[in-house]
This record gives sequence, structure tokens and C-alpha cells, in this order.
Amino acid sequence: MYRPHVLVCCGTGCTSSGSAKVIETLEAEIAKAGLSEEIKVTRTDCFGLCTVGPNMIVYPEGCFYSKVNVDDIPEIVAEHLLKGRPVKRLLYKKPVEKDTITCLDHTDFFRKQKRVALRNCGIINPESIEEYIAMDGYEALGKCLTEYTPDQVIQTILDSGLRGRGGAGFPTGMKWRFAAGNRGQVQKYVCCNADEGDPGAFMDRSVLEGDPHCVLEAMAIAGYAIGATQGYIYIRAEYPIAVKRLEIAIEQAREYGLLGKNIFGTDFCFDIELRLGAGAFVCGEETALMTSFEGKRGEPRPRPPFPASKGLFQQPTILNNVETYANIPQIILKGPQWFASMGTEKSKGTKVFALGGKIHNTGLVEIPMGTTLREIVEEIGGGVPNGKKFKAAQTGGPSGGCISAENMDVPIDYDNLIAIGTMMGSGGMIIMDEDNCMVDIAKFFLQFTVDESCGKCTPCRVGTRRLLEMLEKITAGNGTLEDLNKMEELCYYIKNNSLCGLGQTAPNPVLSTLRYFRDEYIAHVVDKTCPAGVCKGLLHFYILPDKCRGCTACARICPVSAISGKVKEAHVIDQTKCIKCGSCIEKCKFGAIITK
Repeated sequence: MYRPHVLVCCGTGCTSSGSAKVIETLEAEIAKAGLSEEIKVTRTDCFGLCTVGPNMIVYPEGCFYSKVNVDDIPEIVAEHLLKGRPVKRLLYKKPVEKDTITCLDHTDFFRKQKRVALRNCGIINPESIEEYIAMDGYEALGKCLTEYTPDQVIQTILDSGLRGRGGAGFPTGMKWRFAAGNRGQVQKYVCCNADEGDPGAFMDRSVLEGDPHCVLEAMAIAGYAIGATQGYIYIRAEYPIAVKRLEIAIEQAREYGLLGKNIFGTDFCFDIELRLGAGAFVCGEETALMTSFEGKRGEPRPRPPFPASKGLFQQPTILNNVETYANIPQIILKGPQWFASMGTEKSKGTKVFALGGKIHNTGLVEIPMGTTLREIVEEIGGGVPNGKKFKAAQTGGPSGGCISAENMDVPIDYDNLIAIGTMMGSGGMIIMDEDNCMVDIAKFFLQFTVDESCGKCTPCRVGTRRLLEMLEKITAGNGTLEDLNKMEELCYYIKNNSLCGLGQTAPNPVLSTLRYFRDEYIAHVVDKTCPAGVCKGLLHFYILPDKCRGCTACARICPVSAISGKVKEAHVIDQTKCIKCGSCIEKCKFGAIITK
């Protein structure tokens, strides 16, 4: 029987911050202190607070140590693990009041969260099927196979109101029902979309790294519901930790008889295999994913027919993303009414967001649908750093749009986000402050979609490139008011005529910024200025004569010799030569160089 349990995050974020070395040192120090038989060290996954890793939690006290490095380990072992005295200086935000350790769940970051998809992440060892089973793992699959008919399973998912967490929000139970016809008469497939490609999104990766068995269990439940015997997980090769843990989980499930032949002693047979993707954003679209899976170029297919009738290898197929599957076991165990009690009328349950950008608490958050952006930014996220003002939040990645400050109190769900010009998407949420240029933000996301377009249809292949050229013209100071009207017209043409979701949603960043930040566009084309001081084509560098000391530092660093002047005399910048690199501002110690 172990006395303390020490959980150390080994997800991608903390691994990149050196958690592997931290664990190695921790185990060595515990052995040196003669505590190996008393203390259990568990390699777990993301706790959510990615910005303060490597992270460590010590139970039973619940002490949450953040930014732990190798040099801190001897003190933690000697003081906390040996003497029972927590090292206060390493505790996250010093959650200590009168020498009492407050529970991590009571911190601002976790107080308003509700973990369903992330319920086991950061709690269990993802490479141990025994720990997953101890957390009611595979109980939902057993319940389905021994107590429910396939149609009852589908009805349960329908009653829960679960909608797909991958983007469009299509009802999951309805998708399963469409694919359920002709059970046993044709080969069917259950597929998992783990090809997470949105910039700044890492929700699915974290679930697979922290709780891979929940996805396997859910896919088996889906296979039973529609009459499929084979499942596939399409995951990008850039997720090596997730791939490794999935491989381990699949092998363990087979050894325990939870995948393969006659699961739970029934006549139900189901197995799962992995397929690695090369990282094409368009392969997040279901038909493009299946085309790529079949060994062809990853391009979308016209719909109908939909995958539920003709999908992978032209057979009935259901495709859901990782987060969608992560909810399934809990819905089966706790009932559809429990899940439907969370969220809003048309958007039930919770949603995982990857919170990033200009925010104090970067990381994963899972909140009930209907939570407002203000609650996420100001309470869970800890606000915008450096006293800056919140300006916008980009949701849905390159396929989404911007939520402006005026919409911070709109409850977040599928329909409300669409109504204000953005979308849920897979769950990326990038926070921006007053120093961000919204025209530049629209250009950034459009550059991404232009690069990722498969080129199959003309509206997307050509239209997005023309749209990008217009934005480049505007940020270079050559735009006109007529360009704004042309851009808007082109956006709607691309949306209405593109073949797949990539092209249909590509104009969203442009349309949403035109809608809420049109004054910034007008400043770019009429006043020829960038209010945020971001667009280099509209910036000019000047030296203030009264502040310049004539130290020549700026002249020496200028790569194009655009700065001239004598020692101890005010210098000047030749605007015809200046390439606006900003080196002079960085070098000047007297604040004598400004942009306007």
C-alpha cells in the first residue's frame, strides 16, 4: 500500500518542457531516500494547465506543483515526501491559505469546468488498461453488449443530444442510425478522425495521450450499434506520443478480449487498426480522409452519397472525431438525461477548448455548453496579460471567425456562434488583445487555407488565392474601398460554390473581421495606417531628434544602411531605403525611434 501518490504529466506539452528528466530524477531521489516501496510515481497526461509545465500533483494532499525542474526534485522529496511539508514556493499560484492546501478544483482555472471527455486525463496512467478499468473502463461496452439492443444504443445517443465535436455539430445518434440499416448483410466501418489540423488546437491529441482506451471502447460501442466489425483510427503522424499510446492500448485491449472475437462472451466481433496521415488539413474533412485512407490523393468527394451509405471502400461508414467518442462511455453509464442536463437546449453536454494566445492560463478547458466567452477569458483564463484589453477570440481555427468584445456575453454553443459569424469547429480558441491587427489575423488564417487547399475545385483553389491577394494589397497600403466590397462578394461566392467544408468556411475569418472590425479595414485603405502597428507596409520608422544621443547603435545594426548621422548628433532614417525590419528599435536604448 503506497502512502503518497505522485502524478507527473507526460503529455506533449510537459514532455517538451523536460518532464521525462524530472521523472527520472524523481525516481532516483525516491530510491536514494529509501521510499520506493512507499511512494507511487505515475506517468499521466495533461492536467490542462499547459502554460506552467512540467506539472506534478502529490496526493492525498492534492498539492499541485508547477514549472518543476530537475533542481527542485531533491527539495520536494526531502521536504514533502519524506517530512510531509509541502514546498510552498513551487505550488501553483501558491494555493495555500493559513497553511491549508486548497484543492486544485477550487482554483479559478478549474472551478467552472466540468470534465467529461477529459475525465481521466491527468488522473490515470494512459499506458495501463488496469487503471482505465478501475475507473469504470469498458463497463459501458459490457452494458451495451449484455443489456441493450443495437437500436437501444442508438436511441440512447439520440436522447442524449450529443452532437459531433469535430466541426459541423451533426447529431451523433442520427449519423449512427443512418448507417445502421442492413446489419450483418454488408461490411461496415467505424472510423475515428484524429487528424487534428487547426492551428492552436490540441484537444484530440490530449485525449488520445491521456485516455486512449475511452476512444477504443466508444468505437466498439459504435460498431455494435451499426453492425460493423472493423474500426480504424486515422491519426496524423506528427502525434508520436498519441500513436504510441494507441498502439499500446489496442494491444492491451486485444489481450484482455475487449477487442477481437466474441467480446464479453457474445457473438460480437470488432477490431481496430491505426492509419497514419501525412498532416494535410483537408483530410480533416470526412470524405477526403476516407479517400486518403484508401491510398489516394486526399481530396473530398461530392455528397450525396454520404459516408453513412457509401463511405470507406464504398461501404457504410460512420466517422466521428476523438472528443465525440470520448463522451460515449459516460453517456451509456450515466444515462442520456445526465448528459442532456448540461449545456443549452440545442447544444447538450460539454465542449473542450484549447485556450491560447493572449491569455494568462494557456491550456485545455472543458466547459458546459452555454458558458460565455467572458467567463472563459476572465475567470478560467485569468484575463489578458500586461493590462491589455481583450479585443477578439478566434474560434474554429481557419474555418471559424472572430468573436468581438461586444459578444463576450453570448452563451457559447453551436447555433449562437454561427449567428455571430463564427463556428465551434474542433475547439481551438485564440485570444487576441489590442495589439493584434484584425486585418492581419484574417490574412494569417487565409494564408493557411490557401496552402492547405487540395485544389480540386476552382472556387476554393482560385478564389481563396484571389482573396488573399486582396488582403495583401490592403496590408501593403494599396487597397481601396472598392476592394472591400469586392472581397465581401468573393467571400460569399467561395462559400456557396466550394466542394467541401474547407472552401465553404475559408472566408469566415475575413467576413467576421469585416463585420466587427470594418473600421480597421477602412483605416488601412483610407488613412493608410495600421491602428495596431502590425502591418509593416503601412509603418514608417522615425528618429526623435530630442531623444537621440547620436550613439550610432541604430546605424550600425541597420542591414541596409538606411540610418545616417554623426556621432553625438541626431540621426535620420532614409524612408526610401528602410525595409522596416525593426532592428533599430530593438537596439535603441533611449526610446528615440518610433513608428507611425
